[in-house]
Amino acid sequence: MRLGILTGGGDVPGLNPCIKAVVDGAHARGWEVFGFRRGWAGPLNVDSHDPDGNAKWVEKLTPASVRTIDRAGGTTLHTSRTNPGRVAPDAVPPHIEGRFTPDPQTGKVDCTAHVVEALSWLGIDCLIPIGGDDTLSYAAHLAAQGVRVVAIPKTMDNDVYGTDYCIGFSTAVTRSVEFIHALRTPAGSHERIAVIELFGRHSGETALIAGYLSDADRTLISEVPVDIDRLATLVRQDRIDNPSHYALIVVSEGATLQDGDRVERGEADAYGHLKLGGIGQIIGAELKARTGVEIINQSLGYLMRSGAPDSLDRMVAVTFGNLALEQIDDGAGDIMLAIRQGRYTTVPVETCIAGEKRVDVANLYDEQAYRPSPHHVLGAPMFLY
Repeated sequence: MRLGILTGGGDVPGLNPCIKAVVDGAHARGWEVFGFRRGWAGPLNVDSHDPDGNAKWVEKLTPASVRTIDRAGGTTLHTSRTNPGRVAPDAVPPHIEGRFTPDPQTGKVDCTAHVVEALSWLGIDCLIPIGGDDTLSYAAHLAAQGVRVVAIPKTMDNDVYGTDYCIGFSTAVTRSVEFIHALRTPAGSHERIAVIELFGRHSGETALIAGYLSDADRTLISEVPVDIDRLATLVRQDRIDNPSHYALIVVSEGATLQDGDRVERGEADAYGHLKLGGIGQIIGAELKARTGVEIINQSLGYLMRSGAPDSLDRMVAVTFGNLALEQIDDGAGDIMLAIRQGRYTTVPVETCIAGEKRVDVANLYDEQAYRPSPHHVLGAPMFLY
């Protein structure tokens, strides 16, 4: 049995322990593992006519080569947001240039046929892609083309549809809570309003849980547009009520003002997404205009996904790696590993594109107070939904 493994999209803590678990477990079974570098760019760039040149894109992984990788964050295989189904004409690898015609509507080139051929040429019996909803959406597309896939969900946003938990989420929340508490020092010393923006894209779960655990004064999530006048009134009173005369607001990068647009910038990536970020600055400026109080604006950004994983992410990553091997051993394919209601399970890989995972506002959030407010906790899963 020969396995392929890759990591796509944004890096998160926990990827390396997952890779190591797969390699070590496969070796114990007498299987081979080949790691593709830079996500889907790996198989996209494999050239059957240039075996030596493929070393840049694919490498054999052994217990010796992965022995210490679990001690660090990030991904030893590196990553990218490449989508072989939507490649810009000037990014098509030279060895397949001109083979596929750009789509007349998008102008992009679908190189999926080459990826399937490359996996076959390498003798990959099963592919283990580790990624978020974008990476796994392409995995589902490959599965539909006949490639055997066992997908593993990871994203610090925890927004892959079909699973309650993704590798990277716990560490992102842990980092966020630590930095939120750290920012209380300058906010209190200067008697200011701190506005702290977190990653999360269109799901407010990271901000919701970080705000809940850090006891932030107000938490703004992507799912609930913000009435800035009401928020200013609440925050002004929060500051008055605080003996240290400061207030602290956590903001999801996908949050919006009422009648406002989501703050996006830059060029769309290979999956059609623009970069989010900047709503914290806008909210800070609006609050200063209404309260007269100086603002501390802080985007935690990549600090949320930096460093080694916490114990929970390490547990899930290693267990997902072992579960993937168990499923392959049992003949399974075209599945995504998942955690549902606190239990490890599997779902069809296309589940990840069957819907959107968003905050359960009715049961977890007070829309008037802009605060996490969990209801009916008895019987809820560990992360509340």
